[in-house]
Amino acid sequence: RLHDGRVKAALGLDAAMAGELAPLKLGGARFDTLIDMLPDDKWAPTGADRVVFQVATNPGADPGPLNKIASGGELARFMLALKVVLAGADPVPVLVFDEVDAGIGAAVAAAVGERLGGLAKSFQVLVVTHSPQVAARGHHHLRIAKQPDTATTVVTVLDPKARQEEIARMLSGAAVTPEARAAALSLLKGAAA
Repeated sequence: RLHDGRVKAALGLDAAMAGELAPLKLGGARFDTLIDMLPDDKWAPTGADRVVFQVATNPGADPGPLNKIASGGELARFMLALKVVLAGADPVPVLVFDEVDAGIGAAVAAAVGERLGGLAKSFQVLVVTHSPQVAARGHHHLRIAKQPDTATTVVTVLDPKARQEEIARMLSGAAVTPEARAAALSLLKGAAA
């Protein structure tokens, strides 16, 4: 019964994942749940199955284990898709993402930010990010910084003006330019639309 339940759940998971990949710029990728029966001597209270998440990141490619096939940026997006799909099954309405935007570029970061913003309509979502495209999608923005020469970390809640300045800094680095401020304002306005 456990095996049959896993097979049924895997089909549903694979279908739900297929719907999440295109918005995260993984439209050509495939996610499959492989369920193999273990030898009798490997059976345990958790069942007689070995479950592996497999992906193919290019059309026509053979699937392989998620942790071996996906690049850093792809892995982050697959994990976001998994969290989105599985969020409804978790009784805790808080999702934490630590650098879910690692290794991705601006257009993909914007897509990740959009997906996180949609997820925040149903859950409390906390995101640690270095991406201005993702940060602009948040309802609230906190800057976390370590104090020089100490082990102290300071968390500052940013008002709208400070938020624009922080996103401009994320865009341009140490020297914030008027162009970076304009780009930050554009990101914030686009996220609010």
